Amino acid sequence: MAVPDSFLHLARPLGPATVGSQPTTTPLKVVVQPQALFSILDHTLRRHPEQERVIGTLLGVRSEDGTEVEIRNCYAVPHTETQEQVEVDMDYQKQMQALHLRANPREVLIGWYATSSKLDTFSALIQNFYGQQGDGTYPHPAVHLTVSTNPGEDIEIRSYISAPIGVTPERSEDSCLFLPVPYELKYGEAEKSGLELISLAKDREDRSQATLTDVESLEKSIVQVLDLLDRVSNYVNNVLDEEATPSQAVGQYLLNALSLAPKVDPANIERDFNNHIQDVLVIAYLANTIRTQIDLSNRLATAALTAAATEGIGGPGGESGGHQKGGQDGRRGGRGRGQNRRTEE
Repeated sequence: MAVPDSFLHLARPLGPATVGSQPTTTPLKVVVQPQALFSILDHTLRRHPEQERVIGTLLGVRSEDGTEVEIRNCYAVPHTETQEQVEVDMDYQKQMQALHLRANPREVLIGWYATSSKLDTFSALIQNFYGQQGDGTYPHPAVHLTVSTNPGEDIEIRSYISAPIGVTPERSEDSCLFLPVPYELKYGEAEKSGLELISLAKDREDRSQATLTDVESLEKSIVQVLDLLDRVSNYVNNVLDEEATPSQAVGQYLLNALSLAPKVDPANIERDFNNHIQDVLVIAYLANTIRTQIDLSNRLATAALTAAATEGIGGPGGESGGHQKGGQDGRRGGRGRGQNRRTEE
């Protein structure tokens, strides 16, 4: 009886290799980044209702020996597909690839993706296009990533490379042997936090989730650590009570983890933590004091400039008015002295 989802893995192609085909079909290890998978799912949601599947280009980095590739980015490629033929916008693919590689010079062409798990003649035709010489992945094999997005079912990912087959060179253009290769969904701590936050929205009707504050994130992390400690403690107690099967690998891992923990008295840890909190509060107080002093200094400087400008506008007018009045008084005084002289004479 055949095993479900079993494959025949061949080290070399059975048929004649065409010109421009891959010189080797060495199995690869494919690493998929979450942002690339999200782009594929977003492309699926935005597809036309009549389209059964959508395709796109995979970009990323490749190891020196070519045995491991990491898919970091992808973009959609317009195509139309019927039962008789398939049409792919090759010019759009080449222009988008050139623009993306100009913005990300460290990345290279990896292959293509499709939001369907079926492999047919059209898939072989597109696979040969991406694996050709010139604008393709030659001399490395092109990676074909399938992501099943059937409603109500779990997302299933598979990765393939291909080997050329065919009885004639003309027939080998739309034929190839798809060889499954292992894949891994890899993410870091930052991606893990984002994925956990996104997963919280699955239980809400509006599919939205507010971001957590720093205090809430700290509280959540502490709760998770306490839960893990409880699980480890229960496992160790069950092993000691002979209620659980001991595992040498788990025991060695726990021993290595506990050996890294510093041997400090809990009272000293609490004292150091309180001292750290006090230092943080002092630094926050000093920062607020300096901010207040800078604000007060700016306001005083602005007030001094405003007062000087006001005095400069009123000062010249007052001085000129006084000179005019003094001049009139002087002229009047001169007339008085002249009249006294004429009387004496």
